[in-house]
Amino acid sequence: MVITVAAPLVLGSASPRRREMIAMIDVPFVVRVAGVDESMRIGESPRAYLERVTGAKLDAVRAHDLGAASAVLVADTVVIAPDGSILGKPADDGDGLSMILRLAGTTHEVSTRFLLAARDAGARPAHAETVTTRVTFRPVVEGEARAYVATGEGRDKAGGYAAQGRAAAFVERIEGSYTNVVGLPLCEVAVALRGLGWLAPEPPGITA
Repeated sequence: MVITVAAPLVLGSASPRRREMIAMIDVPFVVRVAGVDESMRIGESPRAYLERVTGAKLDAVRAHDLGAASAVLVADTVVIAPDGSILGKPADDGDGLSMILRLAGTTHEVSTRFLLAARDAGARPAHAETVTTRVTFRPVVEGEARAYVATGEGRDKAGGYAAQGRAAAFVERIEGSYTNVVGLPLCEVAVALRGLGWLAPEPPGITA
């Protein structure tokens, strides 16, 4: 199966950042939002959470009318605090401030799990992968954190910040995939799509 304009990939995400990244690799796609409960369960590990939520997203997307679409991509991203707990999207600005101060001067992890699957309900994912990136914040004073939270940039972001935005001024070091921190490990997704044969190979270079 090769994804074509007539049979595009379904991106099961409302995230504008994921849409922008998929567009970067010239994959034709349509969006079907996966409305699922993303709340965390008491004692749930980051791995278990990601497996549960991405599976639920896949089921939710497949329940839509997918038209001529050929395959589905869903993903979920979590920020893992230094103590191992999951930081989701902040409930309010006070929560967002607490998250930034909690991450300040420490190294935390960002994990994204993505699934690539045929459109057929019940079919097992053709590819499942979790990518983890280590992010180090410099020390951040409370005034800086308050000013950042007041911009509203981090209100809909896991961990309460956007590394591609103003919070880049807090990021001292990234070890691993940068796009993973933004919300989708684009290199790994592209490699998986080509490995499955769902994308045509790159056109040969023109020789003199």
